[in-house]
Amino acid sequence: MDKIMIELFVPAVNQHYDVFIPLYGKLYEIEQLLTRAIVDLSEGYFAAAADTVLCDRVSGSVLDVKLTAQEAGLQNGSKLLLL
Repeated sequence: MDKIMIELFVPAVNQHYDVFIPLYGKLYEIEQLLTRAIVDLSEGYFAAAADTVLCDRVSGSVLDVKLTAQEAGLQNGSKLLLL
């Protein structure tokens, strides 16, 4: 499985994480995995919610969760926000 490394910033806990994600994984699955991981890593300071979204950190646009990471144009070094 091909993977890319992204930089994930979570403003709720003011932390950056370098994370490998599957290039061909659907963003809704990746969002769920990242959310669970950040809840664990933040020891509960980040609370998962139904309206949690992944955004491009540069443009601020919300990523379409129906796309794969590749289809969304993500590549090594992409900077994302988890809100």
